[in-house]
Amino acid sequence: MKKRNVDLVCDIAELISLAEGGRDRKELLQKVVTSVAMHMHADVCSIYIYDEDEKVLTLRATQGLDNSAIGQVKLRLDEGITGRAVRELRPICVGKASDNAAYKFFPGIHEEDYEAFLAVPILRGLRRIGALVVQAREANYFTPNDVKALRAIAAQLATMIENVQLLSDARAEAVRLTQPAPKKVTADSLIRGRSASTGTARGKAFTLDSAKAAVCALPDPDAAPYTVDDFSMAVEKTVDQIVQLQRQTSEALADVAVLIFSAHLLILEDDQFAGRISRLISEGTDAVKAIAIVVNDYVEVFSKSKMPLIREKVLDVKDLGNRLTRNLLNETADEYDYRGQIIISHELLPSDILKLSAENVEGFIVSSGVTSHNAIISRSLGIPMIAISREQADSIADGEEMLMDAAQGIIYLRPGAEVYRKYQELDNAWKMMHNASDMKEETFTKCGERVHIYANINLLSDVHLAREFKAEGVGLYRSEFPFIVRNDFPTEEEQYIIYKKLVDQMDGRMVTFRTLDIGGDKMLSYYSSVSEANPFLGMRAIRFSLQNKDIFTQQLRAFLRAGADANTRIMFPLVASVDDFIAARDIVYECMRSLDKEGIAYNPDTQLGVMMELPSAVEVVDELAMEADFLSIGSNDLIQYMLAVDRTNEMVSKLYLAHHPAILRAMNRIVSAALTQNKDVSICGDLSADPRMLPFLLGIGLKKFSVDSVNAPNVQRLVSATNLCDAEEIANCMLDLGRISEVEAFLVDRNMAPEIEV
Repeated sequence: MKKRNVDLVCDIAELISLAEGGRDRKELLQKVVTSVAMHMHADVCSIYIYDEDEKVLTLRATQGLDNSAIGQVKLRLDEGITGRAVRELRPICVGKASDNAAYKFFPGIHEEDYEAFLAVPILRGLRRIGALVVQAREANYFTPNDVKALRAIAAQLATMIENVQLLSDARAEAVRLTQPAPKKVTADSLIRGRSASTGTARGKAFTLDSAKAAVCALPDPDAAPYTVDDFSMAVEKTVDQIVQLQRQTSEALADVAVLIFSAHLLILEDDQFAGRISRLISEGTDAVKAIAIVVNDYVEVFSKSKMPLIREKVLDVKDLGNRLTRNLLNETADEYDYRGQIIISHELLPSDILKLSAENVEGFIVSSGVTSHNAIISRSLGIPMIAISREQADSIADGEEMLMDAAQGIIYLRPGAEVYRKYQELDNAWKMMHNASDMKEETFTKCGERVHIYANINLLSDVHLAREFKAEGVGLYRSEFPFIVRNDFPTEEEQYIIYKKLVDQMDGRMVTFRTLDIGGDKMLSYYSSVSEANPFLGMRAIRFSLQNKDIFTQQLRAFLRAGADANTRIMFPLVASVDDFIAARDIVYECMRSLDKEGIAYNPDTQLGVMMELPSAVEVVDELAMEADFLSIGSNDLIQYMLAVDRTNEMVSKLYLAHHPAILRAMNRIVSAALTQNKDVSICGDLSADPRMLPFLLGIGLKKFSVDSVNAPNVQRLVSATNLCDAEEIANCMLDLGRISEVEAFLVDRNMAPEIEV
């Protein structure tokens, strides 16, 4: 019998429809195995779930085997073909199972009738979730295409299955929530913090994730009571809103918005959540109070969990509680969002920022420090963010009227009309400075030297802005965002679609892909197999990629394929030695050979470069310049690692100085080495758009700058006003200075002083 097109099985829309098709999530696994068996014309399809504590796989759904086996058939990782596939983290396809040494016989379930056997592990990152198995009576029935199809399905199932399991684990740990103490309502009229994403925002304070704060408001004792039917209507409205939000976000942010609202639906459809609220209402508890009780219980459970994946759900359940309450009270005409509100949160995940941006939040105030990726994603979305202390955050009362000046890191409480007028003028001035209307296609210094301005791209949505600001190409594409906002490593195909869209939208302009840069303050929540005392000095960036070759290879293949018939480059972050670069380059060449063998189009002329970020790389820059096709100065990490200053640590962040003599000399050395070898050299990071340092950068020979698109007009104006001879004189003078104080005095003398806080 000819098999039906397995692409139908791989279609994510079908899997989403299975997830949304009805409230009873217990039916999900059975629907999946039925659908897979039908599309693949397999006689059997089964799903096993792995218990990490017991180290056992248990059959949880099957189409084709005896139903009595569900929950009864168990395998250790050293048992059976399925156990071996999960243990070795790879698919195993066997033509005749009964002849295989790993085959395990279970009497009474009639598995021995099926000879062809294909088992694919279900993984979340490198974490074992379970296995997806298909079987057929006909020997040698399954093909390599079937393996690919099943792997694609397993990747999509991982998140859904684990979310269901997390909720189950959380319920098992449930504890009662004691009544929280009321939040302190007094505050100073002005709070100083640290800027993370510039801009101004006006709105009312709303604390979203402080476990000490009341999650849902308690009911007005004089209000009319709400019934179970009223609550059911609120649930229906909330489901519709969340589904619509997911669809809108997926359209606007296709590269990063993969099922980011799925946890909302899972929690809402869990009987221990919505069912318990309904029962409390039936027993006489006011509906608003019932929501508050259950939501606060979940927050307590999730907050105290030892599992990071459960703790991550705190914001989801709080957001859900507030949405249910507002829908119950009919406080909005159409849908509830965070328009007009500034979120105060102890901690935010990148996916939280995406969700809240979709719900029209005005700004963010965080009290646990700001990771670099949270700052970057907030900038891309145009949402102001300020970091303050926990004590300062706790002093702000919910509902307090605020104005954020995120450029200065200032929060005004209960601001008057004069403050609003002043900031309206500042907003207008900022818009004029970053207005692209006078942006020219090409950039020249005052003396006619050509300078190139490229765009930093974080999300695909940044591309429109890059083109509006006439960027000459992409100098830095931070490829990690599709990784950090989702629950598992994206597949090669998923990455290819994202990268191809970027290349196509740049319409022939150069695109520089940076390979995955995680670690430090950029951790993946689903990659938890490594616990590091100092992650900034641990398994991050190119070290992670070289250690995880399968993940690295998929990304490189996607880069190469997306670059077919285009102008693309690949650069490797955090290279510490020539050996690092050569090892990464060799894997690229392996990928090229495999793509040739498979007959898949790619860019064979892809240039390979090094991000110069480490002191060790600076020391061997001459050798790196000989081996690499290009060099790019990653200024943020170069400063951080050379000065041993964690720029996200507010206690030492003032020591993070771009004008430190060691930084100036290191950058000059990098540029000189590249120019000596006639290799391309550029700079990215915050320093590339710093007006105080731009003359120095031009003076040491840098002619290529990669900046956030909104900074491009100002950079072009500054370059156009600079004479290269003057810039070279400035650079030579600064390079001769050996003390920070001397450099600062020179900048003051030249009216280029950095803003130094006393």
